This record gives sequence, C-alpha cells and structure tokens, in this order.
Amino acid sequence: MVEKKGNQFIIGDWPFYVNGFNTYWLMIFAVDPSTRAKVTDVFQQASSAGLTVCRTWAFNDGGWRALQKSPSSYDEQVFQGLDFVINEAKKYKIRLILSLVNNWEAYGGKSQYVRWGKQAGLNLTSEDDFFSDPIIKGYYKAHVKNILTRVNTYNNVTYKDDPTIFAWELMNEPRCLADPSGDILQAWIEEMAYHVKFIDRKHLLGIGVEGFYGSSTQERLLTNPNTYASKVGTDFIRNHLALGIDFASAHIYPDSWLSSTVSDSYLQFVESWMEAHIEDAEKVLGMPIVFGEFGISSKDLKFNLTFRDEFIDRVYKTMLNSTRKGGSGGGSLIWQLFPEGTDYMDDGYAVVLSKSPKTCDIVSLQSWRLQNFNSRCSWRCHWGCRKRGHQDVFDYNGEL
Repeated sequence: MVEKKGNQFIIGDWPFYVNGFNTYWLMIFAVDPSTRAKVTDVFQQASSAGLTVCRTWAFNDGGWRALQKSPSSYDEQVFQGLDFVINEAKKYKIRLILSLVNNWEAYGGKSQYVRWGKQAGLNLTSEDDFFSDPIIKGYYKAHVKNILTRVNTYNNVTYKDDPTIFAWELMNEPRCLADPSGDILQAWIEEMAYHVKFIDRKHLLGIGVEGFYGSSTQERLLTNPNTYASKVGTDFIRNHLALGIDFASAHIYPDSWLSSTVSDSYLQFVESWMEAHIEDAEKVLGMPIVFGEFGISSKDLKFNLTFRDEFIDRVYKTMLNSTRKGGSGGGSLIWQLFPEGTDYMDDGYAVVLSKSPKTCDIVSLQSWRLQNFNSRCSWRCHWGCRKRGHQDVFDYNGEL
C-alpha cells in the first residue's frame, strides 16, 4: 500500500512522488469488448511516459451504462468493467485514485442521488440536499461500502485490500452553494471520512476539492482566482483538517477561473496558487498535497499547443521546487490522457502523447526526475541527500 508519513507519500521506506494523469471514462470503455482495448492503450502510453498514478471514476449513477442503476442496485457487467480497469492498471504498475461520486451532473452526480430521493417521496428542494439529508447520505454510504467491499472478478482481491488502489476520493470537486459558510459540506466530509475509514483503514483518503480558500483563512482569500471561489462552500484548510483525511487536493484551471486573456499572468497564477497550497499543506496541515487535475482547454480561442506545454512545464517545475526540499508537493495529475481514436470524447483538455511529441517529452522528463529521486532517497535520510550530487535530477534545462 501507498502510505503517508508526515508530509510525504511512501511505499515501504521509500518516498513516492507522483507524476500521474486523469482518464475518467475507463470503466465505461471497459464494459464493451469493442472499446476495452482503449483502456489498455491508455495504460500503455502512460507507462511508457513513466506515469505512475491514474485518477478515474468509480461511479456512474443512473443513465446510460450506469454502474449504480438505483440506490444499491448495480449492473454487474459495468462493475466487471471497473474490475478490469483495476486489474489492467496493476499489469502496467499504475496505481489508481478512485473517486466515488461527482459534484457535477455528468455520470449522475449528486443531482442523481437527489432525484432518487424525490422518487422515494423525500421533500428535497436542492441538489445540495445531497450533503445534509440523512436518507441521501445513507444512499452514498451504501455505495461507498459496496465499492470498498467489492471482490474483483479478475483477481479475487477485495478492493479495500488491493494495493493497486492508491487512494479513495470522497467526491469530484465538491461544492455546496446552498451554504457559503461551508458548515454543511464540512460536516459531510467529517461524516464520510469516518465512514470510509471504518470500512478501510489501509488506503489513503482524499476529498477531491478544487482548493479554494474559505473564511477560516481570511489572509488567503486573495490567493483564490476570483471572489466567487470563496462562496462555493469549500474551505481548503478547514476541509483538510477533518479526521481521516490523509492528503490535500487542489485543481488548476487558469483558463476557466481567470478572466484575463492567456498571458504570463496565467503562469504566474499557477506558480503562486501551487506554492500557497504546498506551503499550507506542509506548515498547517502536515500532509502531502496532490494537484489532482490541471489543464488548459484547446476549445478556448486563446489556446495554442506551445502555451499548453509552457503551462505543463510550469506546474512540473513548481512541483520539483517542493520535491527537492522534501516538501509537501506530493504530485500532480494532468487532465487528461487520451489514446488515439477517442477524439469524440475530448472535452478540450485531451492530451494524446503519441500526437504531441514535445508534450510527451515534458511529461517523460518529469517522470524520470521523480523516479530518480524516489529510487535514491530513503525516508530515513530526511532528504539530506539533496545536498549530495542530485543536481542532475533537478536540472530544468536538461534533456531526456
């Protein structure tokens, strides 16, 4: 299992810094034999670029190819698709962060849970009732239990015992607009973190928040990309102080968060956003942080591949500035990796490494640097070895 020791991820006695990726649709593609090979393609490409962690969905609530057709009623064929994803990831030595529900409507999300509640006769007025209604919370808890106690049909390993799974994630980008104070979401995080840990004490647990600062840290509000960010019911520091949460999460989307045109201001924001969260993870929370999504959309008229590469490079370099000091920067996951032939699924953020050699070089070089550091430095040395001949790992101008 990947574990946490202080502000570091470790495997055994060795650090585990992450260069990873998102591909959310793996389970759905694994269901159909005609598309299942694309799952293998993604893992092959990722492995060849040295990527070690994939974040993907362990949910699809209601609708087409639903995993959960109704509360606690599952499509076995779809569940076997998730079994395949986990088993296939293991073949390529890739670990998984499995997110358990969506804040957004895609793949069902909290709104589907509320619809189920209304169909059952509950008096619900908002999709944010997901976070407070006891019946709806019971639906979610049951889903968590069903996922964590699932026995994989490919390898006969129970999910909660499988080291292929890096961590569980409570929700993809939770927000509770109904309560800007953050009290409702905070109570939900605390309750669900306890529930997950009661079932599975072995795996790490993250929340999945975007990283917006809230009222608990007034001095950090100006770090947010806009004033709206502090009103969505999340609070980076307060949320991650919940008992049972093992690592912090934040996302990076300057193209959708900032109103300015693409320029150096985007890159400046990326650096300051990451540095603030890494510092707080280290000095306040005492835990590693994973930047679980970062990307720029090609559908933005201001987009170009050169700038995307500069953006990715800035994320990686900021991460390395933490790594070289043994800081809390635990890793980053690009949104999102696609194989060839899946363009129709592209939300604008797809990165096809085989079609983007420069991007592939940047990603591979970051992987090499982190793997080099991981393999050389035992946790016991407390990173003293950074003073002894490691400049080659962090030479930003070096070529792969």
